[in-house]
Amino acid sequence: MYYHDSRLQYPVTVDSPDPAFATLLQQAIGGVEGEIRVCMQYFFQAWGNRAPDTKYRDMLLHTATEEIGHIEMLATAVALNLDKAPTKLQEAGATDSIVGTVMGGGNGRHAIEGMIHKNLLS
Repeated sequence: MYYHDSRLQYPVTVDSPDPAFATLLQQAIGGVEGEIRVCMQYFFQAWGNRAPDTKYRDMLLHTATEEIGHIEMLATAVALNLDKAPTKLQEAGATDSIVGTVMGGGNGRHAIEGMIHKNLLS
């Protein structure tokens, strides 16, 4: 069971929105070595732990739960970097196909999958 506290582990502030930086932060969340992957890795290690002593299982579950907090902080930073960004920054960020897709109301996942598929076929 998990408990959610609405306070972030550390405060997240953004002085000026930056959609291009938001793209980099998204990679830190869900990229190849992103926080989501790390979080799930700890969860699976904990759930698969069959040792009679639960201290290692508990340690892995606590670590996985802390990773959820990291995801929350990064996601907040992404939102703040996109929220109320000046038009010129939005246009600059929109030159990136993924950011442009999201800011245009599309699904960024589709853009990412399209880029992966295109690169695999090249």
